[in-house]
Amino acid sequence: MNGEVETTFLARLNENLGIAHQVCRTYFHRDAAQREELFQEILYQLWKSYPQFKGESKFSTWMYKVSLNTAITHIRRSRRTKQGAELAEAAETASGAPHPSEEISKAEKVQRLHEAIAGLSDVDKAIILLHLEEQSYEEISSITGLSRTNVSVRLVRIKRALKERLQGMA
Repeated sequence: MNGEVETTFLARLNENLGIAHQVCRTYFHRDAAQREELFQEILYQLWKSYPQFKGESKFSTWMYKVSLNTAITHIRRSRRTKQGAELAEAAETASGAPHPSEEISKAEKVQRLHEAIAGLSDVDKAIILLHLEEQSYEEISSITGLSRTNVSVRLVRIKRALKERLQGMA
């Protein structure tokens, strides 16, 4: 990249850095080391692929697409080596659930939502993340490669599944 292109990229990146952080938190809400590793990988992929960005979509839309694709690829690689650790974490989470009669703080509610989202497929995580970030159905469709109708149907199903999981945690 030449100096001007590099300066433009860095300015746009800094304006939208929250996107990369949100993707990392969505996929690795409990593992700070994995979040940091994924964040670095996302930044690298953004840098590497910026020359192919043609401006046909908003920079933020392109950044979501690269970030989510990087996260999904990263997860697939790490799953091959960590399936046993996931089972141990699930058992720990289940045994540490508070009694339903206890009052739940906002932080606990957020944590439970992250846990419920963690149980979704990678694509469904991406869709709900984008929805929670108030992206339009058209933008979600563009980022995920799904049709607008498919996004709409999936969101209804995702919301229903999250509601059921959250009620099951209570």
